Amino acid sequence: MAFLEHGTRRLHVTGVTRHPTGEWATQQARTFATDVGTGVESLRFVLRDRDTKYTASFDAVFEAEDVDVLLSGPRVPRMNAHCERVIGTVLREVLDQVLVLNEAHARRVLAEYQDHCNGHRPHRARGQRPPGAAGQPAPVPRPRRPKAPTHPSPRRHHQGVQIRRMPYGDDFPSPTGKVASS
Repeated sequence: MAFLEHGTRRLHVTGVTRHPTGEWATQQARTFATDVGTGVESLRFVLRDRDTKYTASFDAVFEAEDVDVLLSGPRVPRMNAHCERVIGTVLREVLDQVLVLNEAHARRVLAEYQDHCNGHRPHRARGQRPPGAAGQPAPVPRPRRPKAPTHPSPRRHHQGVQIRRMPYGDDFPSPTGKVASS
């Protein structure tokens, strides 16, 4: 089971099991709350999906710490996109590359990836800094778009059309049918 702090992108892998149950998920929530310690006070909510392994006792662990539990919509993985992305990254970067022998081996592999992710892996939302770097990055101002040049004619300059007045002479008939006088 993994928890992801949205603001810092810090990853917490609390446990590994082949068959998760409601009691196991509740124990992982307790483990997370004790590992984070006083950092739980900075958490405002926990966003989780509607899996049956998240029971009322799982929610009670966070509610005891004054953390709101929010449920994602049914079949809406984009609602918890950050965590879904981390799970996909763990699958692609770790579990697809390593032959995991048993649960103890999976714990060691995921703990090493957690250390890498929290200490070295850059994140775009943090200005290419890892979650373990001190402080939040300074906000980057948005670049201003240059104003489009205004032209007197409705045609744009990039169309390359030049309009010229041509004198009507004997060789060119007038569009109105009148004969031009020279």
